[in-house]
Amino acid sequence: VIKKNSKADHLFIALDKAFEQLQLLGANQKALIFTESKRTQEYLYNLLTEKKYKDQVVLFNGTNNDPQSTRIYNQWLEMHKGTDKISGSPTADKRSAIVDYFRDNATIMIATEAASEGVNLQFCSLVLNYDMPWNPQRIEQRIGRCHRYGQKFDVVVVNFVNIRNQADVRVYELLEQKFRLFDGVFGASDEVLGAIGNGVDFEKRIAQIYQECRTTEEIQSAFDDLQEELKPTISEKLQSVRSTLLENFDEEVREKLRVNYDKTKSYLNTFEQKLWKLTKYVLKDFAFFNDNEFSFNLHGNPFHDVTIHPGSYKMLCTEEGKKKSDIIVPDDTNIYRVGHKLAQHILQKCKSLPTPVRLVEFNYTDTPTLISSLNGLIGNSGWLRVEQLSIDSFENEDYLLLSCITDEGAEIEPEIAQRLFSLRAEEKDLLYLVPETESRLSKSIARYRQEIVTTNALRNRDFFDIEMDKLDQWADDMKISLEKEIKDLDAEIKLRRAEAKKMLSLESKVAAQREIKKLEKGRNEKRQSLFASQDEIDERKENLLTDIEKMLNQKIKQEELFTIRWTII
Repeated sequence: VIKKNSKADHLFIALDKAFEQLQLLGANQKALIFTESKRTQEYLYNLLTEKKYKDQVVLFNGTNNDPQSTRIYNQWLEMHKGTDKISGSPTADKRSAIVDYFRDNATIMIATEAASEGVNLQFCSLVLNYDMPWNPQRIEQRIGRCHRYGQKFDVVVVNFVNIRNQADVRVYELLEQKFRLFDGVFGASDEVLGAIGNGVDFEKRIAQIYQECRTTEEIQSAFDDLQEELKPTISEKLQSVRSTLLENFDEEVREKLRVNYDKTKSYLNTFEQKLWKLTKYVLKDFAFFNDNEFSFNLHGNPFHDVTIHPGSYKMLCTEEGKKKSDIIVPDDTNIYRVGHKLAQHILQKCKSLPTPVRLVEFNYTDTPTLISSLNGLIGNSGWLRVEQLSIDSFENEDYLLLSCITDEGAEIEPEIAQRLFSLRAEEKDLLYLVPETESRLSKSIARYRQEIVTTNALRNRDFFDIEMDKLDQWADDMKISLEKEIKDLDAEIKLRRAEAKKMLSLESKVAAQREIKKLEKGRNEKRQSLFASQDEIDERKENLLTDIEKMLNQKIKQEELFTIRWTII
């Protein structure tokens, strides 16, 4: 039995020191602790609540079905009853409830890998990797939960490394020095990580070293070989990214990359801007718009088949010096966002509008924000087609494919062609496509379509490897843990039997045998748990294989959205 857990003791030391620094900085007293398993998560929860942080710890994992999470979720539902904050998805709402509880009530969140994506925790600036993953992208994702737009302080990252384990030390050196994960806010980690794909192969190489190397010399040699192998790829990736920045961005753009946060106010992100413009287009005869506040007053119902109540609507953009959660909205104002009923009907109406082939004149000089990548197209004309591609495999995925050509026969990259729709434009004459242009646009679209289908298949393959690895690791951890417990119980039973034989009174012997029977019953239950867990793992693997088999039969749907003839003046 482990009497003292030094790693857990150092967790308290790390928290104490970190909270002292947060207090000096004026930052929130919040800490996000990442673990690799729910067993460790539960252990830390019990330890922290018993020793120092009672009622200050919250759990976040893939299921969130513990009593505390359920209670938090029910309270959150009651608090926001009748508001559009409730999305209707129990999974998403439960995640939101736990995040809100962490922000408003708790001091510490203990999270598994489930919190490494899709969660915004910019109110927390302390991340502790209690269990260090070997995949550098997983670490980057963890840090990204706190280091994101709206974070007011440098995010501090505390990593737990066993310095007596040479393999652990070398893994950390790779992550810190080679992948530059902890170099600062604008380190080179994004550039470097792009050179290793999704990190699964790298993680497998680390696992192989742990399994095959026994001596310090073997470990050192294996990691030296791995570093040398990675060196050319990473160096080439860094050089490529830097060259792209220096060669393709003019001085004005490079200067703007150093964002002056003091000047940011009332900015909408790109997605919200598109929704705002779309709303203005559809409701131009039914609402008065205030572009400065991104709000509008609806005075009529544009839809006859659904009830839309007139009133005030406001988009929650980020105002200077404020977070979205700090903005006060009057009680009689509707929060306008893409999930709102009115926005959904606007989107559906726009999707159903006819899109005949038209001439569209884009005005570069009359657009407030100039886009340097379009400079070379001023005065040119051509054709552009947009197609929606839907792939139904392991998940449903939608893509927009753009094919753009000039009258001279040059093909415009989709990323640049997409920029056209950031310019002010005017719809002109109705046109017809000639067969030659139709053929060129179709061939170009088909090439982009095939690239996406191939990439989707490769990504699903990697996802399969990751999920199978997770199940195998879970099986190994569960098996080792239960077998250790069974072995300990066998030793305890053997010891008790020996002690019972030495007892003199019959009463003592009977009592001892009763205790032995309890231990034997517990051992049998552990064995049954081992078999049951193995059955559960086999079932999950079977379900995963079934899903993958469905995925292999990709259902691909393509739909032409519109074709235009374009010109830029």
